[in-house]
This record gives sequence, C-alpha cells and structure tokens, in this order.
Amino acid sequence: MVDRTSVAPLIAIDAVVLDTETTGLDAANARVIEIGAVRLNGGRIADAPPLRCLVRPDIPIPAASTRIHGFSDAAVSDAPRFAAVWPDFAGYVGDTVLIGHSIGFDLAVLERECARANIPWQSRPSLCTRILSQIANPDLADFSLDRVAGWLCVEAAERHSALGDAITAARVFQKLVPLLRNRGIRTLGEAIRATASLRQLIDEQLRAGWTDVSRVHADPLADSGPRIDTYPYRHRVREIMSSPPRVVAPNMTFDAAIKRITGDRISSLYVNADERAPRAADTGIVTERDILRVLAARGADALADPVEHAMSKPLAVVDANAFAYVAIGRMNRLGIRHLGVVDDTGTVVGALSARDLLRLRAQGALLLGDDIGHAETAAELARAWAKVQPVAAGLLAEGLSGRDVAAIVSRQLGAMTRRAAVLAERKMLVDGHGKPPQPYAMVVLGSAGRGESLLATDQDNALIFAEGAPGGAEDRWFAVLGEHVARILHEAAVPYCKGGIMAKNPEWRGSVATWRDRIDHWIGRSNPRDLLTVDIFFDLRCVHGDTPMAEALWRGAFDAAKGRADFAKLLVEAAGVVQPALGWFGRFRTEQGRLDLKKAGLFGIVGAARALAIRHHVVELSTPARLDGVKAALPGAESELEILKDAQGVFIDMILAQQLDDIEHGVAPTNTVAVDRLTGRQRTRLRVALELVAHLNDQVRDLLFKN
Repeated sequence: MVDRTSVAPLIAIDAVVLDTETTGLDAANARVIEIGAVRLNGGRIADAPPLRCLVRPDIPIPAASTRIHGFSDAAVSDAPRFAAVWPDFAGYVGDTVLIGHSIGFDLAVLERECARANIPWQSRPSLCTRILSQIANPDLADFSLDRVAGWLCVEAAERHSALGDAITAARVFQKLVPLLRNRGIRTLGEAIRATASLRQLIDEQLRAGWTDVSRVHADPLADSGPRIDTYPYRHRVREIMSSPPRVVAPNMTFDAAIKRITGDRISSLYVNADERAPRAADTGIVTERDILRVLAARGADALADPVEHAMSKPLAVVDANAFAYVAIGRMNRLGIRHLGVVDDTGTVVGALSARDLLRLRAQGALLLGDDIGHAETAAELARAWAKVQPVAAGLLAEGLSGRDVAAIVSRQLGAMTRRAAVLAERKMLVDGHGKPPQPYAMVVLGSAGRGESLLATDQDNALIFAEGAPGGAEDRWFAVLGEHVARILHEAAVPYCKGGIMAKNPEWRGSVATWRDRIDHWIGRSNPRDLLTVDIFFDLRCVHGDTPMAEALWRGAFDAAKGRADFAKLLVEAAGVVQPALGWFGRFRTEQGRLDLKKAGLFGIVGAARALAIRHHVVELSTPARLDGVKAALPGAESELEILKDAQGVFIDMILAQQLDDIEHGVAPTNTVAVDRLTGRQRTRLRVALELVAHLNDQVRDLLFKN
C-alpha cells in the first residue's frame, strides 16, 4: 500500500515527479503535448525506467510555444491522442503522491484533458517544488526551475522537455528536503500545511485556473491500515517466553537431545558449555527440524553425533523487556521460528517460539515490526519511525491508554537511538577511526528513559565509556561518534535537543569516573539554577552497549542521593512552579485557544515523582512505579500520590490525542491541547486533574521531609 498519510517522511517518500509540455500557458485551454515522469522510491530517484509520452493535441501548436519546447504540429502528428496515452500514465503514477515544479498548472491541464475524454479524475496529495523553494528561501529573486536549480547547484536535464524537467524537479526536491527539515518541515502533512500558509501565492494560482495543491490532504492516520490486534503492543516478551531456557552441552548426542525435546515437550535446545548462565554471543540453537534434517540425511548413524554439528550460531535474540510485536517482526524479517530471550547483561533467560506467538494472531495487523532494527540509512529510519503515529492512533482507537502507547513510543525511540549508534560505529570504521576504544553505553534520558515519550519528541541522550579523561583520545573518539548519532537521528525523525542534551556535547559524555564526579558535584550543589536538566540523568535507560555499566552508574546516583532531602528539594525548585491553568470559576487559561498541559501539570508530576523517588530511594524509572514506591515508603500519603498518578494519566491521554489530531492535519505536535475540541466530559476530567495539581509544589515539599 502506498503511504499517503500525513506522517510520510519527505526524506524517504515514495512519489512520482511529473512535468508536461503544453500548447500554451492558459491552464483552461492548454492541451498536453508531452508528459514526463520519474519515480522517487524512498526519497531516491528510482533505477526503474522513467515515463515519456508524446500526445497529439488536436489543435494547432502556437509558434511561440514551439520556440520554447521545440514541438511543432508535424513532430506530434503521428502521436496518440490523450485518451490512448492516459492508461500508461495512470498505471505509472498509481495512487502515489505527485511532485512537480508549478505542479498546480500540470494538474489543472491533466484534469481538463480527462474531462474532455470522459476519464475519471482522482485528486491526491501533491507537492510543488516552486512553492517549497519559496518556503526554504523566500529571498530568492524568482522561483523558476532554472533559478531554483542554479541556487541548489542542480544540473538541469534537457530543459523544456517534460522528462528532463521532471528529472530536474526530482533533484531539486531532494536538495530541498534538508532545507525544509531545518525549518521544522519533515513530513508530507507538514509540507502541505506549509504550502497552504502561502495564501497569496495560492490565490494567484487559483485565479489563473491552477489546481489548489494546498487543499488535497493526505490520507487520515486512522485509515492507514487494518484494525490492530493490541495484544502484541500490551504484553512484553518476558510475559510469554518459556523459562528457564533448556541449555545443553555441545557434546550432547542427537539421541539424548531427542529424548530431552520430547520429554520436555519443547521444540528447541540451546547449546552452550555454560548451562547455568549462557551468554547469547556464545550460544547456538538446535531445533527439532534441525534434528529431523540430520536424521533424514544420515539415518540412525547420526544419533551418536553431538548436537553442535547441527546447531545454528549466533543465536538470534530479543530483549525480555521488548514488546511482543518486536519479536514477531524479528521472526518475520529473519525467516525463523525461534528466538533466544536475553536480559540486560546478554544472558539467555528464556526461549520464544512461533508457537508461543500463535495465540497473538497479529501477523496481518502488525504494523510495527523490526524495521528500525535493520535500517541502513537515515531515510530508512525515518520510514520506520513514520509507522509509529498510525499505530498509536490505532491503539488508542482500540482502547489502549495513553500510558500504554507512550511506552511503545519510548521503546521505538530507544530502538532508533540504538540503531543510530550502530550506524555511527560503521561510519567510524569507514572513516578510518577504528572500533570503539573502550566499552561504552549509549543511553536515553528523560521521557524516553521513563517509558513516557509522546510524539513531540527530540533527542535526549548521553554516552558513558569505561575509562578516559575529558578531552583525551577516548573522549575525542566518542565525541565524533556522538556527532554521527545526533546527525543520523536528526535527519531521520528525532530533532536535535534544543537544550543540548546529546552525547555529542561534552557535558553529556564521559567515562564512568567522570560521571561519578559529576554526580557528586550535582548532589553537593546549593543553587537550583545549576541543576537545570540534571534531573533527567535519573531517568537513564541504556539502549546500546554495556548495559550493566550504565545501570550500575544509574543506581549509584540513587545511592549517592539517598536520604538527601536537600538535593531533592533543589531539583523541584530548579524545575520551577506549575503554571496555573484555571482562572475564575474554573475557566481554562488558554493561549490562542490552547492549554500547555506539560507546563500546567505533567512536567510537575514527573518532576515530583522523580524527586520523591530520589529522596526515598525508590530506584524505578517510570512515574507510576516511582509514585507506587513512594506510597510504600510513606503509608500515610497513599491518597495524595494516587491522585498524582491519575492526573498524569489524564494529561498523557489528552496530549497524545491532540498530537495525533495535529499530525493528521500537518501540524507539528506539541504539548498543547485545543480546549474547544474537548467534549464536555473531557473538559470536566481535565478540570478536575488541573485542580488536583494546583498546589503540587507545596504537597511535594511536605512529602520530601516526611519519613
């Protein structure tokens, strides 16, 4: 299915770039002489043959037009009429997005040709490179294809031939993508909305009889795929795996293996000399099918052979904390029926088979698979990330809570960061920098670490390596790696962090010793202004590399801050006060009809839960888990803490729903909610939640000093 949804990333878009040569420039009367088209597959000009069609217009071609494109009446006298050419063109274009320079003119001419031939016309999302150029560089002297191509250093191909101009427009579009990204325009929906913002230009084109490309909307997210089976998105691998794993020595005979498999009613055995704590990197797998193949080939003589002769290695694995959809996608991608399940240390802790997943019945509706895990470019990462929004919309429609969806978004964001690190390592090798000089961990921070990311996200990451001084050889190597990670994520879908919280920056990169010094320094600080952004370190989650090293540092930070009510209090003060969201008589205080729920409550609840967890040594990541842990430490505060947890759920539900609605209409997602779009019941629910957190700072201060 062609993706025409608003989230289709420009960097990886599938589209057809077209151009026409006509008898004149009056869209109402011009007739087509030539059609040229070229495909973009994943944002790249396809290797497939382009399309070029000559058309006999059945009216004289004016001499002035001939001087421009070179076509005379004689040149097209033997060409077919438009109706005969249309099937080839329609088949080439299909249902995809259309791009062209001044494409509003081309579409108007084509639509009128279809009307003359009694051919049905189908509108579709379209992008005009002339308009996009004006958005990217409004100071350009003019926006003709020649001028724009010259500005972007694009070599024009066969100027004033339809195919040549289509190829040039395709190259122009590719050069425009990063410039538009710098202006916050990353998706099809955002590009269409940006087009609509040039109202004066659009109105001029309409008066000239052109098609309004700003009015053709992308397909809605809710209709972008089949109904979603929510089970794989609600349950994690650890809930459905078989545990403990059956591990056998490499020298176990096939005869003994058959008895073990049939006796335990399983379909595979793991092979490792260390049967108690097998590391995935050293483990193989032998399945019942492997054994049957050996027996079919060699008969009973094979029964005395060791199983290592038939095992597969390395073992394909999935993290125990991954959602089930990741396991399904990985099996589908690799064409296998078994996965090892590993913990954070890379030790095999369970087994997962296709049989275990059969009951999920999700193959047909599994939109999120393992695409991120095998993306090779930023464009492929962008395409994989674009699936998150329609899945989020479908899961909300199927009744999942905003918290459940946020957990999925966070996992995908972590996977994006992990894959960016892998691609960055490859880039370092290609550039001659070699392999990592020290074991290291790439970690995500903030909402991604807590499992509470929504769709208005940017980069929050850090890097921990085993040894090395700031500015030393190791640090310099990881600085370059961090630059690559940040660039890949930014190009793909995850913008640079405006606050600079990225591993490419020195303050968010360092050795274990450096990080420990920082932690000691933070906890000893006395000025809340010096602790801005420090709090999200306590939301750290490792997504790539040495997980035990990262987790030990994270737990060590909690240990160092244990019982330090003064430090926790400073973190709350550094975060600032919750902005009042209700005025007289419970009226919402909005700006341009919107209310920022992050500032009005969500940020305060998250910060409060974090500070209370630090103070009372609740070593958890998610906000609900932290609040539950504090409840256990402060039995008299259950009601207050439960109220905060409920309010957080309300805010997440409403922000996420608004973000999805905005994305569908080409609006970049934020944390603001349009109050007018809420139902009466939703407004009441929101008002109650805002009232409950109105005095959050005072409540938190009281709880910080309770024992």
